[in-house]
Amino acid sequence: MMLYARILWELARFDILLRCRGLRAVRDPCRRARGDPEIAPEVVRDAFRAVAPLYWKPIRCLQRSIVTARVMRRHGIPAEVVIGYRPSPFFSHAWVEVAGRVVNDSPAYQRRLHVLERLWAEETCN
Repeated sequence: MMLYARILWELARFDILLRCRGLRAVRDPCRRARGDPEIAPEVVRDAFRAVAPLYWKPIRCLQRSIVTARVMRRHGIPAEVVIGYRPSPFFSHAWVEVAGRVVNDSPAYQRRLHVLERLWAEETCN
């Protein structure tokens, strides 16, 4: 139940930070993964899917990915957000990877889109 509450809190936090301080605020410097490393990425993914319909507004892929990665990292999972695009016709999408494996979306995005940016990649954390 605490995992569901954490996800709802992070969804609301994302919206508040984006509205008040802009995109830079939601991309705040990553924190090293901590907490219970025994939780599986699929547990967080499934909890997010259960909680998402309770949120009062549509959740877009960037918000979903940032929130999922933040919750995973809080539970010891070294998740990173990947933002990809296709130039023509233009299309963009965000997803979460753990150890190079897509955990919250279709792996087809990883193969079909060019990587624009990776947020919170392990090599960028201090």
